[in-house]
Amino acid sequence: MPTVLDSLNSALRRALDARPDVFLLGEDILDPYGGAFKVTRGLSSAYPRRVLTTPVSEAGIAGLAAGMALRGLRPVVEIMFGDFTTLIADQLINHIAKFAYMYNEQVKTPLVIRTPMGGRRGYGPTHSQTLEKLYLGVPGLQILAPTNLGDPGQLLYDAILLSEDPVLFIENKLLYSLPVGEVNRLPEFEVKTGELSHNGLPAPIYTLTVRDAPAPDLTICSYGYMSELARQAVLRLAYEHEIFAELYIFTRLAPFDITLILESLQRTRRLLTVEEGTYTLGWGAEIVSRCVETSGVGLQFAARVAADDEPIPASPVLEAKVLPDIADIVQKSLKLAHKG
Repeated sequence: MPTVLDSLNSALRRALDARPDVFLLGEDILDPYGGAFKVTRGLSSAYPRRVLTTPVSEAGIAGLAAGMALRGLRPVVEIMFGDFTTLIADQLINHIAKFAYMYNEQVKTPLVIRTPMGGRRGYGPTHSQTLEKLYLGVPGLQILAPTNLGDPGQLLYDAILLSEDPVLFIENKLLYSLPVGEVNRLPEFEVKTGELSHNGLPAPIYTLTVRDAPAPDLTICSYGYMSELARQAVLRLAYEHEIFAELYIFTRLAPFDITLILESLQRTRRLLTVEEGTYTLGWGAEIVSRCVETSGVGLQFAARVAADDEPIPASPVLEAKVLPDIADIVQKSLKLAHKG
């Protein structure tokens, strides 16, 4: 059964097959190593002129990719760990995301920056963070986060070939080993798949409810690997507490559309957001604030599940205390459901 890693690797291969202007750049991505998490394994052997290893200079890699995109190519950059995206912040925020605006749409920067985020592998405070919230408010930048529902490789393939905007593509490390297409193997759930496009780039949205459940008690929103934990929490809530949730799993984090959440809140009036990044000023905080600002939505109560505002320890025991888990989601959901 193919995994998320297999799907992403296949997507890169298909993109290289489809267009000669697609290039891959990154540190240690050549065979036989094939990248720190092996997403590029086999590609340099098949496309030796278009899979390029680079010096250890994340800012330099991003700057080179920006120049390639301005010249009409479609570079795909691998940043080995998401923590190191801080080293490309100037290139990404002040240059790559701004060129189209600065030059009146006469130029485009159609490039994709792939990077693994997240903890739970004992890598310590500088290799375990979830930092995409630092980039959520950058105009001109799309941020995507695949899940193992559907085909995560298709999301990457579309980002490479369809988007004229720069894309930051967030891959949670624990997703790599999960099987793809889980949306078709969830007998406990009714699953609806929708899609929202921005500037020609589609991104799926999945809505999960427990099969044959009564009216939902709350709305839960998540993305990436945390959506897998949220799915398990939804089952526990239903089977152990008879509390039922609508779970929305997003693959586009920015620009973000809250339409479906607002529709769900008309039914539930309770909102829980679930993310792995730190609690303060996160993705969930933005969603909650937008819902509060929208008049007539009927939101009565809201809560957030996120990591503690602490560095992530290397010790597995201490790391587990900092990062959110299924029990945290269940506990916050119970508090929400019993209010009012």
